[in-house]
Amino acid sequence: MDDDAMKRRFSGFLLALAILPVAPPQQAAQAREAPESFAELAEALMPAVVSISARTQADGSGQQRPDGNEGMPFEEFFEKFFDRYGDGSPRRNRPDSVGSGFIIGPEGHVVTNMHVVGDADRIVVRLDDGGELEATVVGADPKTDIALLKVEADGDLPHVDFGDSDVVRVGDWALAIGNPFGFGNSVTAGIISARQRDINSGPYDEFLQTDAPINRGNSGGPLFSMAGEVIGVNTAIFSPSGGSVGIGFAVPSNIVSRVVDQLMEYGRTKRGWLGVRIQGVTPEIAEAFGLPSAEGALVASVTPDGPAENAGLEAGDVIVTFNGVPIGEMRELPRAVAETEVGREVEVAVIRNGEDMSFDVVLGELEEFEKQLAIGLDGGDANGAAGDDSLGMTIRPATPDIARQFDRPRDTRGLIVTEVTPGGPAARAGILPGDLVLAVGKVPVDTVEQVDALVEAARERASRSIVMRIDRDGAAQFLAVQIGE
Repeated sequence: MDDDAMKRRFSGFLLALAILPVAPPQQAAQAREAPESFAELAEALMPAVVSISARTQADGSGQQRPDGNEGMPFEEFFEKFFDRYGDGSPRRNRPDSVGSGFIIGPEGHVVTNMHVVGDADRIVVRLDDGGELEATVVGADPKTDIALLKVEADGDLPHVDFGDSDVVRVGDWALAIGNPFGFGNSVTAGIISARQRDINSGPYDEFLQTDAPINRGNSGGPLFSMAGEVIGVNTAIFSPSGGSVGIGFAVPSNIVSRVVDQLMEYGRTKRGWLGVRIQGVTPEIAEAFGLPSAEGALVASVTPDGPAENAGLEAGDVIVTFNGVPIGEMRELPRAVAETEVGREVEVAVIRNGEDMSFDVVLGELEEFEKQLAIGLDGGDANGAAGDDSLGMTIRPATPDIARQFDRPRDTRGLIVTEVTPGGPAARAGILPGDLVLAVGKVPVDTVEQVDALVEAARERASRSIVMRIDRDGAAQFLAVQIGE
């Protein structure tokens, strides 16, 4: 593929991931004069900003891995786009990968992006005065793309402090300092363009957006407030051209500081874990469940013997508050849970069958659960669905032949969706052939007759939709299927 085609294919890609807290209430508009100069602020801050060079040994083909992005989101983009210069020369002829970072303490702790250092064999931190120090990785967090490094120096190092990203407002001035394209510390200025940006790259996906120019090599560098405090870590850009177009994203400082504290103490993160699989509450689901509004997080399944199940939560519950914090949208719950201390007992309020209920849940540790999954304790196969002919789908009891047809174990039991009519109600709801039916509403189903009876009962109640609980690839979820106008 030539370079022009490569650029067209990958234009508009985002380069990383992260998260951002909830924005504060809007305040009355006040006009403020633009700073006459950023010179004094930049002069004070630049000594604490560093350039980072990370070298990874060549693989068997003699070609280095690109910037330590193995296993990271957008790995294919890094592999195919950044593995070549504009002249098509292979990666093995390139210098070390470069990025940015900043020192957060006199003893030499450095914050950067995880994708900057990756699995590098040697990391060199270059100070603003030209001095170079070798660094070791204290810990890294792939969910926020944050890494903590440590360097050893003869004396105290210049450093900067984290600010409160919760008080940052859209329109505030912001200063970015970093190492674009390996040129060394460079200063750019702009404003905070938006908050809580969701770029679909992670479970806690919210960003600060800025128009301060950010380019490749700025990754891991600080975004400063006018008070000289770090309000974000520059992590991602959106670009049709590969250069800055004024749409950059930063991990907010309040998230970074929590991650850094845990990396410093444990060498890894320890996030709260509730033990539920959730999905959003659509207007159709809200209507079918009789909810007052399309808000909250719908529990699609609970992990066996997990914190939620042990406390009494069930599939079909709609979580409306967690530890006293209202949950308006599904994506707010994972962040609230992750930021809560492991082992803490919290109150979880739900709506179940139209009734308000609350449960005291002792949170587990997400990383420990994920470790168990990684060593094979996950299990599961499956797929799921439900309906009758008028729903644009065909369901049949699972037999060995049907199970084999949809790549399922021969001993699969239940109801399998064997056909879905294109453009029909089931297809519009997202149901696929091979889905395994678990329930209609909250009623478990084992036969086609049960499904037909429950659908007919819903029609008699003048319901416009029904909720199907299905299992697909080992993951249960609810899908709302229209049954009437």
